[in-house]
Amino acid sequence: MSYAGVRDVLAAGEARRWTLDVLARPGLGAVRHPLGFVCLPLERDGGEGVCLHLWSDSLAHAESTTSQIHCHSWDLVSHVLYGQMRNVHAVVTDAGADATHRVYEVVSGADGDRISPTSRTVRHGTGLVEVFGPGDTYTLAAGLFHSSVVPEGGEAATIALGSGRPGSRDLSLGPLDGGAHHVSRQPLDPGETAAAVRLITAHLT
Repeated sequence: MSYAGVRDVLAAGEARRWTLDVLARPGLGAVRHPLGFVCLPLERDGGEGVCLHLWSDSLAHAESTTSQIHCHSWDLVSHVLYGQMRNVHAVVTDAGADATHRVYEVVSGADGDRISPTSRTVRHGTGLVEVFGPGDTYTLAAGLFHSSVVPEGGEAATIALGSGRPGSRDLSLGPLDGGAHHVSRQPLDPGETAAAVRLITAHLT
């Protein structure tokens, strides 16, 4: 289903039914995302995409090489299927000698993410903390630094929709002295993918 079609599903309050229908389809794939969740990509059409995101300690995590604080090149719409999501906004300030982090650009491709340090160095603090639960839908504009936090030991899943904004970049905060590097996305094997599908299905039925 297209990005616009999923927006209509959310507006109609049919997210649970739609998700269960999607999970019943054969051939689903999943990857470990560096931000700590499992991603099941469902649709990509130009600058628009739809995924299911799953946070669970029962599945192995990929480790970030920068940090959890990042901003998107696309506008996000996120619908919480179950669990609690905290959208923690970061207040990022340019800094020189007292900088704590460097800004990295993340360019994603079919073979993973190319991560490159920029000349921008910053400090950051915690801004607005938004808390969302099952059935909530929230939005986040491109270019806003934030982190998505699930309470320790918690389980959560969301429908994530992205719509690219021309001129924006995917960025992440990382160490001051880090270098350019490439991170491959780690696919789940069929058994792990099936386990992810079962986890989400069990929470929705």
